[in-house]
Amino acid sequence: MNTDHRHHWTTTPISTPLTADILRGALELERTEHGLLPHRLPAWARAQCPDVQLAMAESQPSGVRLVFRTRATAVELETRPTKRVYLGVPPRPDGRYDLLVDGRPAGQASVPGGNTLTLDMTTGAARHQPGPTGILRFTGLPDRVKHIEIWLPHDETTELVALRTDAPVEPVPYEGRKVWLHHGSSISHGTDAAGPTTTWPALAASLGGVELINLGLGGSALLDPFTARVLRDTPADLISVKIGINLVNADLMRLRAFTPAVHGFLDTIREGHPTTPLLVISPILCPIHEDTPGPSAPDLTALGAGLLRFRATGDPAERASGKLTLKGIRDELHRIVRQRAADDPHLHHLDGRDLYGAADAAELPLPDELHPDAATHRRIGERFAQAAFTANGPFAG
Repeated sequence: MNTDHRHHWTTTPISTPLTADILRGALELERTEHGLLPHRLPAWARAQCPDVQLAMAESQPSGVRLVFRTRATAVELETRPTKRVYLGVPPRPDGRYDLLVDGRPAGQASVPGGNTLTLDMTTGAARHQPGPTGILRFTGLPDRVKHIEIWLPHDETTELVALRTDAPVEPVPYEGRKVWLHHGSSISHGTDAAGPTTTWPALAASLGGVELINLGLGGSALLDPFTARVLRDTPADLISVKIGINLVNADLMRLRAFTPAVHGFLDTIREGHPTTPLLVISPILCPIHEDTPGPSAPDLTALGAGLLRFRATGDPAERASGKLTLKGIRDELHRIVRQRAADDPHLHHLDGRDLYGAADAAELPLPDELHPDAATHRRIGERFAQAAFTANGPFAG
């Protein structure tokens, strides 16, 4: 496998239009001047919140993949990525594309170049610089009809420009696997996972044998009503929502607003999915915010040394006036689910510390104090699959 766009095709390459029937995991495809931009929230929802963080997160194609059948031994994808540059922090690695052949890992690569989004963590300022397209090539694939998946980088906005192969491509009919729709924060989005197939939801979906739609939105799991309506209106067989950390990070609401907001969020989902298994997951352990409210802020001392770390800036004494902490949110989510489950037998609860708790934090601490590393994503994905998809789990059978 290589990614050298100077490779000479032995036959004239076949261009296949990029259409919804070969893309999974996106809720909307925006037609651009040069191609398609996958979105994980529809335009009507984006229009209700002019937040730069949300716009960035929902356009990063976590869980979005091209899926098709072909005899091709060479596959070329032309894209225009948007690279993020954080001032004062070492450059981020290029986003990773993962290739699966008949369900098995068969290659990974990146696309250099593209647009640049420069972000200043101290002021929140953002600057966008346009750039050229790049080409991803996978060659030497087995010469037989096979099922191909190309997972787009989970954390890099990616405009799709062209798909070229040396044999025809056909869509894969829906195989009757259950669709799992998941919503959460940057941890669900996949921050600091090694690649798009090893975010914890992608790993769990693979282990559970289900089709993932990942609405993990970095910094943006904030009980927004439009997100609840998107979850309500998206066809799914299994639904989970992971609630908590972003509400503390952003210091967005007090307990008085939180409880009715959770009820309203779940009510809205239930309007479209009255009996679908619905799993409410509380936050994984995050020591800086267990007892200390937000907001979270970059640690400027660490930033001065070129490191991205976060700290909790709230005052624990403010818990008395309803400021949210992770412990408080966990207790309240547990209470809300118990109360609602009396009339909703398909509603379930999972304590996030069962996925990553005190013993895990001692062994695999959160490198920037907020986000799990690649090994921890794997652990969380395996634990979630065990808790949700096995015999007595809420997503069993």
